[in-house]
Amino acid sequence: MSYGFAAHPNFRLVGAADAQIGKPSSKRGSLACNSTYELNMGFAPVEADLAVIDPRDLRRLLKVRGRLDVLAACPPCTGFSRTTPTNHLIDDHRNSLVTRTALFVEEFQPRVVVMENARELLSGNFGHHFESLKVALERMGYRVHGRTHMLSRVGLPQVRERALVVAVAPGVDLRTLDQLWDGFEVHPSAVTVRRAIGRMSPLNAGQADQHDPMHVVPQFSGPQSLERLRAIPHDGGSWRELWQRPESRHLLTEAMWRSAERKRWGDHPDVYGRMWWDRPAPTVKRECGHVGNGRYAHPEQDRLLSLREIATINGFPTTYQFGGTSLTNKYRHVGDAVPPLVSHQLAWLCCWILTGVRPDLRDAVLPGCSLKCEDIIPVGTETEAA
Repeated sequence: MSYGFAAHPNFRLVGAADAQIGKPSSKRGSLACNSTYELNMGFAPVEADLAVIDPRDLRRLLKVRGRLDVLAACPPCTGFSRTTPTNHLIDDHRNSLVTRTALFVEEFQPRVVVMENARELLSGNFGHHFESLKVALERMGYRVHGRTHMLSRVGLPQVRERALVVAVAPGVDLRTLDQLWDGFEVHPSAVTVRRAIGRMSPLNAGQADQHDPMHVVPQFSGPQSLERLRAIPHDGGSWRELWQRPESRHLLTEAMWRSAERKRWGDHPDVYGRMWWDRPAPTVKRECGHVGNGRYAHPEQDRLLSLREIATINGFPTTYQFGGTSLTNKYRHVGDAVPPLVSHQLAWLCCWILTGVRPDLRDAVLPGCSLKCEDIIPVGTETEAA
């Protein structure tokens, strides 16, 4: 989220905080995401747990004085996301960070608040966290707008549905991402995997590009994984097709066998699946660093998408650097992120809210991303041309 504002000419980042916890069982600092932040934003966030720190103490740590123009609050989406099977039953303790955002709003008095999360923030079984936040903000005089967006609609080459929340202080006009895009749309060819990564140099598993250390691919854990992927058809193929070919069935894992025998496919065929060239990519999740975790294999090459490729699909510019020593964690930095391609649009939206001057939508295209200015067309143009 921060990068989209850092790339905007009218905003200056004045502070950030992250506890760097990869999983609930992990030690603080283990995710090493603050090093990635520092590489790209120019300063390191304060390592603070926002679930427990007093907002006044955070202000002192950040050395921030006065009122903020924008407060970006992005609680973890893990407890809301439908990808975790128990999330419709068990209310993850991290979900309370949504409601706790009101305490930081009260302390910093921002003119605008922005938040991004899984769509279930607004529509899931634990939507009461957002409702509590909304009530608390409205008591302070803020107006709050929350809506789910399919982010391919705004140029992300990925099927990613997210909740975006914008709140404005008393006396400030509320604007929305839909209003920013009013009358315009993205040409369908701009949100495909081919557009995003089709020109990147070929790699083998375990190899890095000599010109871009972020264009790097992990090695397979064993020879059978490579053999399995080689047998999967190009351009959208999955292991389900191996089940249909007797000569390839020896490559199936026990979990694949059980799924096939019971004819309970669900989203399991996405495991070891290849992306399609001419479609948006599937949702990039935090554990995108292994072909066994989803449809993260290259459409043609026998490997996982590289760190640079998966980052480009998640809206990062090709100049973005990822810190830390663990390649697995770097993939998590990508999967956990608010796509900068989208946050840059939110920065321009906030600039419109604060200044009253509606931006040219082409200015909201983040340089270095897969989306280009010429991809933005008036609504109906592509249909008329067809």
